[in-house]
Amino acid sequence: MTARDEAPAVIVIHKVKEAELDEMWSFVSSKKQPWWLWAALDHQTGRIVASTFGRRADRVLVHLKALLAPCGIRRFYTDGWGAYHRHLDPHHHVVGKRRTQQLERKHLTLRTRIKRLVRNTICFSKSIAMHEIVIGLFLNRFEFGLQM
Repeated sequence: MTARDEAPAVIVIHKVKEAELDEMWSFVSSKKQPWWLWAALDHQTGRIVASTFGRRADRVLVHLKALLAPCGIRRFYTDGWGAYHRHLDPHHHVVGKRRTQQLERKHLTLRTRIKRLVRNTICFSKSIAMHEIVIGLFLNRFEFGLQM
């Protein structure tokens, strides 16, 4: 069976009332080249809703927000980093570590299972593309049970 013979993927968008947003530090090639995994987690179910990669910059948060737009999120829980204050509506934004514990725990699980995310390791990504592919494949398998 070839890729052309397969049925198109079905995309289901679930409405999410509340989401936790956070970023996780990693690096590509050397620690001088930090690369961040930005993730949004459904606060009720504990499942990753969307993720993206990039620098710790406002434009990456804007991209993540665009990915989350179809979900209809009414409340965001974040830490106190400035980009969240600049790009999230204050009426829908709650700051504090207490409400982001599920996503922080998910980050610990990722660091435990993917050596590329451990800070002191000899296993690291040499290219941004491979870094994103490996982590993305793991997230698809771990979160959604998708075989890739």
